[in-house]
Amino acid sequence: MRLTPAQVNQIKTAVRQYAGKGAEVYLFGSQLDDTVKGGDIDLLVKVPTPLANSIQTANQIAAAVMMANHGRKVDVIIDAPNLDKAPIIEVALQRGMKL
Repeated sequence: MRLTPAQVNQIKTAVRQYAGKGAEVYLFGSQLDDTVKGGDIDLLVKVPTPLANSIQTANQIAAAVMMANHGRKVDVIIDAPNLDKAPIIEVALQRGMKL
């Protein structure tokens, strides 16, 4: 994994702030591969309760993480009980790393 402990902590803080204390966050994609450089930060945020505005929550988390990482692009996918399950969610859960 190419994120520092400080970056991981900042991501967890942003997820708790905008998605709640019960939310879990998974890192997936290129940041897990130590042999490559660059790339965006791909996050799956899994929440145990329905979210009224998942797009707003995803954007708030992405903006907070992006600002803390000097503008690095951040993609956030939300998995909540009231949302349709996109195929990427299973991929992120199988190949990702829980932070």
